[in-house]
Amino acid sequence: MKYFLCILILMKSLTGFAQSLNHYTFEQIDSLYQSETRPVVIFIHTDWCKYCQNMKNTTLQNEQIIKKLNKYFYFVDFNGEEKRAITFQGRTFYYQPSGNNTGVHELAEALGTMDGQLSYPMLCILNKDNEIIFQYNSFLNSKTLQQILDAI
Repeated sequence: MKYFLCILILMKSLTGFAQSLNHYTFEQIDSLYQSETRPVVIFIHTDWCKYCQNMKNTTLQNEQIIKKLNKYFYFVDFNGEEKRAITFQGRTFYYQPSGNNTGVHELAEALGTMDGQLSYPMLCILNKDNEIIFQYNSFLNSKTLQQILDAI
């Protein structure tokens, strides 16, 4: 029993050192810009996309990626099928149903459409003027994302 308790305490203390990724909402970006402008990294995903979930569980859990995102960027984790209205840049965007229990959010389309289509996962980076400066619509591993963030 003592051995089990020691292992439990050790595991708890080790997980306490892990840094977590700071998530922001679109509505928070304008107020965050009042104190410091940074590029905004938007991860557009869905619950059903296995590549999205894999990227969340690997790339976006990487310690170096987390440190860089937390220090130099504002990170928005955005479900492309979000049903709530979102106000961003003075405009309100809505969920657009396209069938029975299917649809897409207008903001996901506005930020993530490349070559006339939206696919997941999508990484979109905005500059301080909220202009799209980078889009990538596929799984990114930690090494590649690190290179992209370094270049920005």
